[in-house]
Amino acid sequence: MSVTLDLRLKRANKVYLEGEVLAGVVVITSKEAVQHQGITLTMEGLVNLQLSSKSVGVFEAFYNSVKPISLISSNIEVAKPGKVPGGKTEIPFEFPLQVKGNKVLYETYHGVFVNIQPQKSKVQLTPVDFTITPETLQNVREKGSLPKFLIRGHLDATNCVITQPLTGELVVESSEVAIKSIELQLVRVETCGCAEGYARDATEIQNIQIAEGDVCHGLPIPIYMVFPRLFTCPTLETTNFKVEFEVNVVIVFHDDHLITENFPLKLCRV
Repeated sequence: MSVTLDLRLKRANKVYLEGEVLAGVVVITSKEAVQHQGITLTMEGLVNLQLSSKSVGVFEAFYNSVKPISLISSNIEVAKPGKVPGGKTEIPFEFPLQVKGNKVLYETYHGVFVNIQPQKSKVQLTPVDFTITPETLQNVREKGSLPKFLIRGHLDATNCVITQPLTGELVVESSEVAIKSIELQLVRVETCGCAEGYARDATEIQNIQIAEGDVCHGLPIPIYMVFPRLFTCPTLETTNFKVEFEVNVVIVFHDDHLITENFPLKLCRV
C-alpha cells in the first residue's frame, strides 16, 4: 500500500511575519483507505550555531552555548484517530506564528556559521564621504613605498535598506600607477560565542567590478550593489551570536598591488 503526504501552504511567496497565521492543507493520497492513530503537525524555529574549523578546541566552554536556540515550538492536531478514504484527501490546518516567551523571531537566514530557521526598523540614511591616499591606509607599514594616488567618493548611506541597492560615487583624482580594476566586495561577519570567548569569521559573499582598466581621472564612477537575497539578512546582534556586514572598496593596480577601504554596514528591513 502506497501513501504519499504533501504539505501545501496557501500563500505563494511563503514569507510570514510574527503574529500572522501559517495556513495550508495536508494532502494525503492513497489508492486504498488508510487507518491512522491521528495526524499532528509540529512547527520548530531554531537558531543553529557552529564553530569554524580554526576555532574548534580554542575554548571548550563554547560548546555549551552553541546548542540550537529554540524560537518557536508548536504542535497542533489536524485529525483525530480514524480512517482516510482512498484517493486524495485535503485536511486544512492553521498555525499562529508566535514566539516562545520573550524570544525574538529573527528572519530565516543561512550563513556559514549561523543558521536561523523561523522586525521592521526605521533607518536614517546618512551619506558617508571618503578619501583614499597612501597616508589614510590602515595596516600598511611602508607607506612611503606606495605610489602616489588620490581617490575620493561617497556612499549614499551605510545604514542600508536591504531591499534597496548600495549606491554612491567614486572619482580617481590622480594616480602615479595605472589602475587595473575597481571592485566592491561585500563581506559577511559571523560571530558566535559566550562569556568565555568568541569566534569571529568573515566571508566574502559578493564581489562586483565597477570599473575596468585605467579609468579617466576626474570621471565620476557610480557605485551600485544589490544585496544578494540568499546571503544577506538584517544586521543581528544577540547574546550568543552576531551577523554583520561590511563593504570593501578595492583598487587593483596594474602590478596587481591592491588597496582596500572598509566600511561597516548596518542592514535593515523597512
